[in-house]
Amino acid sequence: MKHVIIGAGAAGITAAKTIRSLRPTDEIVLVSAEEQVASRVMLYKYISGEREAETLSFVPGDFFESNRVTWKKETRVTKVAADEKKVYCGEEAVTYDQLLITTGAKSTIPPVGALRTAKNVFGLRDLADAKAIREAAIACEKVVIVGAGLVGMAAAYALMELKKDVTVVEMGAEMLALNLDGQGASAYRTRFEEAGCKFHFNTAVEDTAVDHEGAVRFVTLGDGTILPCDFLVVATGARPAIEFLENSGIACGNGITVDKYMRTNFPDIYAAGDVTGLSGIWPNAMRQGEVAAKNMCQEVTVYEDTFAVKNTIHFFDLVTLTIGPTKEEPGDRVEVFADRKGYQKLIIRDGRIVGLILQGDISNSGFWQYLIKHDIRVDNLDKPIWKVSFADFITINEEGEYRWPQAV
Repeated sequence: MKHVIIGAGAAGITAAKTIRSLRPTDEIVLVSAEEQVASRVMLYKYISGEREAETLSFVPGDFFESNRVTWKKETRVTKVAADEKKVYCGEEAVTYDQLLITTGAKSTIPPVGALRTAKNVFGLRDLADAKAIREAAIACEKVVIVGAGLVGMAAAYALMELKKDVTVVEMGAEMLALNLDGQGASAYRTRFEEAGCKFHFNTAVEDTAVDHEGAVRFVTLGDGTILPCDFLVVATGARPAIEFLENSGIACGNGITVDKYMRTNFPDIYAAGDVTGLSGIWPNAMRQGEVAAKNMCQEVTVYEDTFAVKNTIHFFDLVTLTIGPTKEEPGDRVEVFADRKGYQKLIIRDGRIVGLILQGDISNSGFWQYLIKHDIRVDNLDKPIWKVSFADFITINEEGEYRWPQAV
């Protein structure tokens, strides 16, 4: 059987590895527009010069050879002919028995002024974007970052490492709003501002002014502020990369529509990762790729979101781990602990921890992750929650054996 995978991200790579483990003799072809495998979360380190491109890969150097995967890199898929069971890369056709689409997502550039057409406006989703930003930064000084989420602030941090003059524009009231609460975000804002970063909150880019070469040189904000810039990085969201599926017959909504087996409306076509519009965190993308691969190999497996949203943030030597929601809802119980080592917060809902922030000292993260993963109740403890440990959940059976805590 011949399996074709489109995309070399977390889902695609995991799927290739899984198929090979289940089907030692099947043919696997992986087609990717990328020139190399690269971790998206490390792209900002490439921009800053902390890492070079070859160190961004999350697979061994011999991955494709050792797994006997034919890799057609720097090859863009232009059409999927589902009825013919063919993938077209321009004029070249690649046949398949089973197809997996893991093309990820692309940056969303708002239709404001010349943001979509100017040559000095960049997104940050893949290595090509990072290379373009790093190249632009060589001869530039003033940079405007649109969006103060995790991607935008990673770009800001990298460019500040290069001693660039960075200004961040955010339509919300705080930075990292999807990743942290106000207290957690304020610690990073202080560090960014002390390093020279400037912020404009509660406003957005409303217009641009371009030069004779078509480059944006000024942006006008909603509050009337005019900012000069040599280039911009827009980090306001992403959309599934599905343009090449037009007229393919593959059902799409907010991404490719899949069932619980990661299968599309065609029985021999699957999809996984950001292209599906499902939870886009790295562990979930890998799990989706694994589930799709197993079903492609006739090992029936159901996909469920088994990982809470988890992020690690590390700027200016301050590390933060978050799991699940970081902002409470009505009815939630909130526990906060802060000392010279950092800031910690638990969100407890229906007796179980659903959200976690560990900022500064994350040494005890494994304990809290265990309680969250196994859905263990913490509402019947006889001591302050910040003083509990594994010992408070261990029981001993009749044979005198220790029983570690499990879901209850």
